Parts: sequence; structure tokens; C-alpha cells
Amino acid sequence: MPNPKGTPENLRPIKSNREEPLTDRINLRITKAMKEKLSTKDDPPEFCRRAIQKALDEDSNE
Repeated sequence: MPNPKGTPENLRPIKSNREEPLTDRINLRITKAMKEKLSTKDDPPEFCRRAIQKALDEDSNE
């Protein structure tokens, strides 16, 4: 019977090539229309990270 948790290689933490590791999480509510548009993107989480970073940069420049 196969192991339901997968292979040992799958249990290792994912290595990131970022300057700063992604360690924290947030939850946010969006409209259904926003979710549908977001799901059409190639990498929705990265798209959201870039959008948030852009907004934070613009806010700090004011």
C-alpha cells in the first residue's frame, strides 16, 4: 500500500531563491470577480506579492 504522505523528498522544506524567505501568511477577502480574474494569472500568489509590494513602495514614496 502506498504511503499517503508521499515520498521523503516531498516532505523536505521548499528552498527559496529569494533575498528574504517567505515565512509569514495573510488572509484577505476579495470579490468573486477578483478571484476569477486572479485565477487566470500564471502564478497568482506571486502576482499578489508584486501588487502588494508595488502599493507599499508607492505609499512609502508619498
